[in-house]
Amino acid sequence: MSTSFSNVALITGASGGIGEQFARIHAAKGGDLVLVARNQSRLETLKNELEKQFSISVLVIAQDLSTPNAAQAVFEATQAANIEVNILINNAGFGGHGKFHERDWDADLAMIQLNIIALTQLTHLYLPAMVARNQGRVLNVSSTASFIPGPLQAVYYATKAFVTSFSQAIANEVADKNITVTALCPGAVATGFVKAGNLDGVDIWKNAKSAESVAKFGYKAMEKGQLVAINERSLSLLLNWITPLLPRKTVLKMSRNIMEKSH
Repeated sequence: MSTSFSNVALITGASGGIGEQFARIHAAKGGDLVLVARNQSRLETLKNELEKQFSISVLVIAQDLSTPNAAQAVFEATQAANIEVNILINNAGFGGHGKFHERDWDADLAMIQLNIIALTQLTHLYLPAMVARNQGRVLNVSSTASFIPGPLQAVYYATKAFVTSFSQAIANEVADKNITVTALCPGAVATGFVKAGNLDGVDIWKNAKSAESVAKFGYKAMEKGQLVAINERSLSLLLNWITPLLPRKTVLKMSRNIMEKSH
């Protein structure tokens, strides 16, 4: 059976949280989807719902992007289906709490593989066709964590620093090709991230924003072609205008206090 795809958004981490909300937003606009995540059954459920509700086409790719060469497998699946990706949303990612020297190395390696390697490789695979077409959008989900070092989440904060820096650099490189690259840098978001990252008891998540609100904000920022989009004005002020002026040790102390658990 041949299915025609158009205005396609490829979304990683699409089985829940912000990724699922991105899928719903794009589908509501009549765009087709490529949904990538580990959980095939959840992806299939979302596919069936969105195809029925919005009369769109959805390709599901069950792939664990924290494993080597997973990004290449995703690319080959879209190539085999003859799908042209117009929008790449690198949303998948996870964190982890604890002192670096006490954490499990394999967990941190998987985090680097997902948050950095898969994101970078997917961008490298899909960007050339966008350049050739002189059209495309990339949205990389980073974090406000990308602006400062993160004691007790050292590797996670560092991976997000990479994402925000990388996104801005390539945005500059392809600006003359009618392609935008946006780094979405939300504060705390109410998703499965807290449980997955062993972050229960960290007070900052008590005021977490909804995944839906963050996805709406991010999608609009992408449409506008914003370089870096922070979803909370107070955080934008703090990170852009206040913390850069503070002594490094003060920033580290503040950052550590935010990540300390209350129990």
